Amino acid sequence: MINITFPDGSKKQFHKGITGAEIASSISKSLAKSAMVVSVDGELKDLSLPIHKDCVLRILTENDPEALEIIRHDAAHIIAEAAKELFPDIQVTIGPAIKDGFYYDFARSVPFTTDDLAKIELKMHEIVKRNESFNREECSREQAIKMFKQMGEHYKAEIIASIPEDQTITLYRQGNFVDLCRGPHCPSTGRIKHFKLMKVAGAYWRGDSNNEMLQRIYGTAWATKEQLDEHLYRLEEAEKRDHRKLGRELNLFHFQEEAQGMVFWHEKGWNLYRTIESYIRRKLQKANYIEVKTPLMVDRKLWEASGHWEKFREDMFTVETEDRTYALKPMSCPCHIQIFNQGTKSYRDLPIRMAEFGCCHRNESSGGLHGLLRVRNFVQDDGHIFCSEDQINAETVEFCKSLLEVYKDFGFLKIKVKFSDRPDVRAGEDSVWDKAESSLKAAVEEAGLEYEMNPGEGAFYGPKLEFVLTDAVGRDWQCGTFQVDFVLPERLSAEYVAPGGEKKRPVMLHRAIIGTFERFIGILIEEYAGKFPLWLAPTQIALVGITNDQDDYLSSLNAKLIDAGIRSELDISREKVNYKIRNFSNLKVPIIAVVGKKEQESETVTLRYLGSDEQKTISVDELIALVLTDNKKYFG
Repeated sequence: MINITFPDGSKKQFHKGITGAEIASSISKSLAKSAMVVSVDGELKDLSLPIHKDCVLRILTENDPEALEIIRHDAAHIIAEAAKELFPDIQVTIGPAIKDGFYYDFARSVPFTTDDLAKIELKMHEIVKRNESFNREECSREQAIKMFKQMGEHYKAEIIASIPEDQTITLYRQGNFVDLCRGPHCPSTGRIKHFKLMKVAGAYWRGDSNNEMLQRIYGTAWATKEQLDEHLYRLEEAEKRDHRKLGRELNLFHFQEEAQGMVFWHEKGWNLYRTIESYIRRKLQKANYIEVKTPLMVDRKLWEASGHWEKFREDMFTVETEDRTYALKPMSCPCHIQIFNQGTKSYRDLPIRMAEFGCCHRNESSGGLHGLLRVRNFVQDDGHIFCSEDQINAETVEFCKSLLEVYKDFGFLKIKVKFSDRPDVRAGEDSVWDKAESSLKAAVEEAGLEYEMNPGEGAFYGPKLEFVLTDAVGRDWQCGTFQVDFVLPERLSAEYVAPGGEKKRPVMLHRAIIGTFERFIGILIEEYAGKFPLWLAPTQIALVGITNDQDDYLSSLNAKLIDAGIRSELDISREKVNYKIRNFSNLKVPIIAVVGKKEQESETVTLRYLGSDEQKTISVDELIALVLTDNKKYFG
């Protein structure tokens, strides 16, 4: 007999060799029907596998979060079976579960079409209806290689040949289809009902650009129809909000081949950029930061001393001149220490809060570039706080408070905090990391923020907090960071005079709230679908005359608004008024001020608000006060 402990702490004895499916049946018929896999001492296994020892056991159904990966893994096997039935000449390669879905890579000489995807999806539903069992088999490495070669699956045979000789090979068979797989799987294909194929893309065999190109079919799979529908709705919304599409339509920015990953900001996009920069600068001033500017390009000696050369060399753009190697800076931290090191610093000077809108470059792969969200040239709201150890808590609390205020102003109210501790490759001794991690944990707890652990994801010089905001479509974006660093001040010889006259190393706190301007603006465009609130909008007020008799008055009014600091634009073209209004509405200007003969005589304007049929006539002075009052909420 063996003892099985259940999640509620209860225990029960069963005969040795009982399966998870049999245990589920002994509990209830409904559980047996809904069970997908079992967790045996924390390891997921097939329901059909015998259990031979005492263990803690969980029976997972589709309602358990962990079951989603099983569903998606099963869907990958089903798509492979479907594709092989429809196109027997193809070879299957690999097909894992991924975030929100799955993919499978196929070797086929003819490209898959949209019609092919529809046929494959239809065949997948047919396989689901067949309710084929997922059956686990074991064989030797040599047997598996021979079998897949006989089947013409040379990619599978190559994968197996790379597995150590003494390792048992596990296969899963459903119907007439067999695949190399460690498992686990749910009992049968009939459990996988809610999926959709999304797109086909190219992918190199084993991710190596020197290898042949395969065709990758992406799909999504969920436990329920409601989850699938919700996901497809989010994707549809995300497509409508795509910042690249809106960037073109709203004339904000563009990219071109001659400067890959680098933004050409247009006037309206640059208005938006400068508004955000002014807002952040005001926040920095109120928090007693000094603003600095450091060189764009620095000799490799500094990067070697800081440790960045060893860690980031492949991501740096370099320049050779006069027998020296320079690197365009990928971050500003070492340069800020150079400013700190000028002159003698006392403990009385601490904390020194140093900020820079730092222009940085990183050599991202061209395939990884994605509009504003991943670029090669970017500007960070970079800041570093030089302080003593006993000032860490207060500075952390103050930063977290400021960060939440900023996110609230931009409309992000749902924030998650991740605590990223030491990575495998890092600078500094373990004792230094112990001190840094304990200091940061104490500080974030004092700030009253809940956090989840993000193991091994710290910066190479220190642990960090990552602030993740959730947008209107439910997507997560990691923007702000806060890092405690005892390493760089040591490596770059930063020091201050302590109360007793001895020299001490300051702690360096790395902080950013929006992260990079480019990425944050991309997120904002998608968050608001281009319909920015009044204080952020590239054009706040659009002026339109009913006839061209109002042109002179509109021009003087436009000048008055601009003098007041309002981002105003007018249209005095010969187009009809309805065309002008429609054009500014398409450009998502929040307020359109219409002026006719009556408004001109009374020095008023009639306002039309974006997305509303409401109209309101007010004086010019009231219009100016309306906009400036809104601006003051964020810049006051």
